[in-house]
Amino acid sequence: MVVVERTKGTPVDDETILQRIERLSIEEQTLEESHRGEPLSKEQEARLKVVEVELDQAYDLLRQRRARRAAGQDPDEAATRSETVVENYLQ
Repeated sequence: MVVVERTKGTPVDDETILQRIERLSIEEQTLEESHRGEPLSKEQEARLKVVEVELDQAYDLLRQRRARRAAGQDPDEAATRSETVVENYLQ
């Protein structure tokens, strides 16, 4: 699933990505806190996994943009990486 992408040739900016990260972080926290003392439902587990992947993708995209900018490159050339890529990074 794509977190943030260009729409009709218009690149996203860092602020848009940060807002997305904030919304996803709140949703993740809400899901994690909603089940205290009992397991998450299958639907909640599935949604939590999606949120975690989208958060990883958004953070990765933001890091790419910042690195490109620091290297004197165009941050708008950064692209959202696949779940397979971002979920296999060493932490």
